Formats: sequence, C-alpha cells, structure tokens
Amino acid sequence: MRAALAVAQNPSDPLSCLVLRDDVPQPEPREGWVRIQVKASSVNMHDLWTLRGVGHDPKNIPIILGCDVAGVTAEGREVVVHPVIGDPEAGGGDETLDPERALLSEQHDGGFAEYILVPERCVLDKPASLTFEEAACLPVAWSTAYRMLFTRAELQPGQKVLVQGAGGGVASAAISLAAAAGLTVYATSRSAENRQLALDLGATGAFDSGERLPERVDAVIETVGEATWGHSLRCLKPGGVIVIAGATSGTSPEADLGRIFYQQLRIVGSTGSTREETSGMLDMVERHRLKPQVDRILPLERIHEGFQAMIDGGLSGKVVITMG
Repeated sequence: MRAALAVAQNPSDPLSCLVLRDDVPQPEPREGWVRIQVKASSVNMHDLWTLRGVGHDPKNIPIILGCDVAGVTAEGREVVVHPVIGDPEAGGGDETLDPERALLSEQHDGGFAEYILVPERCVLDKPASLTFEEAACLPVAWSTAYRMLFTRAELQPGQKVLVQGAGGGVASAAISLAAAAGLTVYATSRSAENRQLALDLGATGAFDSGERLPERVDAVIETVGEATWGHSLRCLKPGGVIVIAGATSGTSPEADLGRIFYQQLRIVGSTGSTREETSGMLDMVERHRLKPQVDRILPLERIHEGFQAMIDGGLSGKVVITMG
C-alpha cells in the first residue's frame, strides 16, 4: 500500500526525512483491533516535531505519520479514530494519564496510508454532517479543546473565556466549541485575518495580542506560552483558571506568583483527550453542525507540499491529505 513515513529525524531539514512509498505492507487484522480504509488524514505540528526529532523516540523510526484519521471499516461504517492509544485502567479511569499512552503515530503507525489498524475502542462514528476531509480535522485539535474547556476548566453556559492565539488549530476549535456551548468568547491574535476568523467562528470580541479586554474572564485557553502568559494572568477573574495544552512561543515565562496566590488563580495542564471526551466532542459537532476550517486538500502524492505550507505559516485551517 501507499504510505508516507518518517524514516529519519533532522531538526534542520525535516522534510528530507519524510518518504512516500508504494510497497508498505497492509496491516494485518488482529483480535481487538480494527482495520480501516483511510479516506483522509490531516497534518499536525506533531508530525513535524517527529521529523525534527522533538519528543519522539528514534527507536520508533521508521513509522507512518498522521495523527488524525477519517475512513471506512470493512463493513462500510464511516468512522473517525480517537487518537490516544492507552489503557484507562492504567490511568485511574483516564487513558491520558496512562504512563504508557501514545498518540497515534508515536508507537503505532498513523493515518498517512491507505489502511490503518487501531484498537476497537478508538473507532467512533463520523459526524454525518461532515465530509471525510472535514472529519479528519477533528480528533487531535478538537478533542484537546473540548477537554480543556469542559473537563479541565469545567466551564458552564454564561461564563466567559479567553482563547489566546486564535489562528492555531486547538484555539480555533476552542472558539467554535465554546461559542456553541453558550459561553462568552474573547480571542486574541497578532493577525487581523485571524481576529476576523475568530469573530466568524462565534467569538464575541477579537483583540490584538496583549490588548485589554472589556472584562475579566473565568478561564483562559492557553497554547501560546511565554508571549501571552502575562496577559493571560491579567485577564482572569479572582479564582479563575488557565488551562495549558501547549507553549509554542516558549515554556518558561515569568511566573508572577504574587498575582497567582493573591488572586487565587489556578493553573491546569491538559493533554489529549479520553475516548469519552472525543465522543462528546463529535456529538457536539453534529448537534450544532460545526465545521472545522480546511485550508487545503491535497492527495498523498503532494504531502511534502502540505508540510511545507505548515512550516511556512499563514494557514487558515488544516491541511488535509486524501488517499484517493
């Protein structure tokens, strides 16, 4: 079968490590696992980090990349794949806390291939209102945002949330989900285009990075890190919470501990999602007819072009790779 693999790791020339092959063996079915014919898989920064050697054990190279998958089972069921492969029991009921958990394409071959094999529990029904290309944008970013908003921040309708860095995949998903849930949503971005995108997705207001908000918020969705950390702290109500699921601008901001203890703020980390959270996100997407942003759709043969577009920046949505 055709597949795109990471065959090496190189921080300065990651795309030289991405190879398209036509002779990769199809995965063989086994008990408790399901083989899916992949229709679409979207590109994530995680794929690029793997190629650069960031956070990916080199002993797991070569491996088929692709964390987000939408496809069809042998019985014709249209599905998306919950991307966290782990044991809930080992994590006290939460597979994201299983010490042996792995995101798809870390220890198990991912979705840039004609077929993929995944555990039965990871197979979920595709929202009927979405195309395969749209559905392939959901599993990682949208489930991460869902967990941040409703599990980690425990937000309820009528509360207020700030989403930093509106152009990012998790951030734009958080805006859509929060608006659909009846939250007041503020968003920031350095880009006028991304501020308009935030408004189009349902934000009440969109502001330049660091700009003063009209009111303080109950929670901040933080994936930017150092560049927005001080602003995130200043925007919170006393007793508010910052939920962190990334730090693209750096991991070591000034902590401002005085503000944190005096205002009784909470700092909460969040990684991935459980199967139940992914299922809840998919239900919410279908119920509210939400649609992820797709920047471009490319065939597997042009996957290097898709990665380069992500490296160059300026995307308005996901790059989706189709298997034909």
